[in-house]
Amino acid sequence: MSTAPVATDAGRMPRQIPFIIGNEACERFSFYGMRNILIPFLISSMLLAYLPAGPEREGAAKDIFHTFVIGVYFFPLLGGWLSDRYFGKYNTVLWFSLIYCAGHACLALFEDSRNGFYAGLFLIALGSGGIKPLVVSFCGDQFDQTNKSKAKIVFDAFYWIINFGSFFASLLAPLLLRSYGPAVAFGVPGVLMFIATFVFWLGRKQYVNVPPSGHDPDSFLNVVRTALRERREGQGNAGSLVAWTGISVAVLMLALWALKAAGVALPWWPDSFGFVITACLALGVLIAAGGWGASLQLERARGRHPDAAVDGVRAVLRILIVFALVTPFWSLFDQKASTWIIQGNAMVMPHDQWWWPSWLVKEPAQMQALNPLLVMLLIPFNNLVLYPALRRMGFQVTALRRMGWGIAISGLSWVVAGMLQLWLDGGSEVSLAWQGLPYLLLTFGEVLVSATALEFAYSQAPQAMKGVIMAFWYLTSTFGSLWVLLTNAGVRNDAVTAAIANTGLSENAFLMFFFAGFAFVAAAAFAAYARRYPMQDNYRVAGVA
Repeated sequence: MSTAPVATDAGRMPRQIPFIIGNEACERFSFYGMRNILIPFLISSMLLAYLPAGPEREGAAKDIFHTFVIGVYFFPLLGGWLSDRYFGKYNTVLWFSLIYCAGHACLALFEDSRNGFYAGLFLIALGSGGIKPLVVSFCGDQFDQTNKSKAKIVFDAFYWIINFGSFFASLLAPLLLRSYGPAVAFGVPGVLMFIATFVFWLGRKQYVNVPPSGHDPDSFLNVVRTALRERREGQGNAGSLVAWTGISVAVLMLALWALKAAGVALPWWPDSFGFVITACLALGVLIAAGGWGASLQLERARGRHPDAAVDGVRAVLRILIVFALVTPFWSLFDQKASTWIIQGNAMVMPHDQWWWPSWLVKEPAQMQALNPLLVMLLIPFNNLVLYPALRRMGFQVTALRRMGWGIAISGLSWVVAGMLQLWLDGGSEVSLAWQGLPYLLLTFGEVLVSATALEFAYSQAPQAMKGVIMAFWYLTSTFGSLWVLLTNAGVRNDAVTAAIANTGLSENAFLMFFFAGFAFVAAAAFAAYARRYPMQDNYRVAGVA
């Protein structure tokens, strides 16, 4: 059902699409503009002046950055739920965009106030995360059977715009911070976000607004709840026991954090486990225990729910295992905006080389622009050159194989970064240009993992469960940053620090090789699970809406 007039230009591009594309272009610039200067700003700002310059301040900056990333990829759960249940996509995107604008304003105004600046980060995480699962699907709502062939053009434009915005934001925002200070560097992305919101609002009278679906009695959570609650004579309740154990552990963890925060002496509960780490661990326990418990008793939901809904939940639970094995990739990928910037600060800008664009690249943080640029080059290269060549050689380029190799190649990028760190630790001057090699490998891994995972999840999940899958996909980034926070917390332990020192490596080099090993272990586990994964095909039948 649509609240907009039925289009009379059947088969043509919807006239409202430019408003959505314009909104996306400005929003992506605003997000990546502030995100990619966050680490350089925090290291040099007064916000962390109470910490000595060097590893301690850099570690605190990384904690703040990855806590922010956790929020960005957690709040899609809230935005998707509010949109589907109550307000619809347009209203939810508009309201969360206004919150987003307020967050940018806080960053620009409160560069010397921890409370004000951190409030701004929270508001941006809430606003950005809240609209993240909605804009693309809202764009899809503008098409119907008469013009659905035009949708692919628009989705390709979406992908291009995201990388276009990221590329220029990564290049320009560090220059703004360098030349004009944080108020301007954070203010310009804020202006772009305001423009994004205004452009989106301008198209309000032309949008097709699909109303919220409301309560779904056969939703993912309702089927899981039924499976766990249903009792069968002569059968045990192992699934319920597993789920309740998970709930108890999650509640206990949160209670221990609260007691520690209240000043109760709990020497065996880590001091570094703040609310964010504890809440994410509790969420992970709930998902793992609830999913495992539901899988043990899922057949009990048949009869109370349609077979299609029960089968859909089983498909989602299988996909969740794949997603869990992908989370180490994000722990590597998101550190390009934290750990790799810190490493770049210790490297030498090769201004004396004729090939180096000194007129443009003046800050190590600008190296992040390589990522979107390489993405735009690698995806067509893979689709037009690499994959066809591998098929001619007899290799089956399946989605799961691409993802497994992507995780492994990302690990290799961190081996290279670790070797560069060893070079730096040895006292050598290392050109920043060498970071181009790990960026190339990491981006190649990203293309294999991220783009393929969405294709894989779409094909495996039934139509009614595709929204649930997207929500869980965003959580993979949340847990990726959780592993980074846990690692950073671990290296603050005296015993761990001593063990690292005994290896003869610096802390930075050790952690780089550690994360590389983490990725290699994840890739091996992924390959083992992929061999026995039962592939499905849930693409829509031609001609069926």
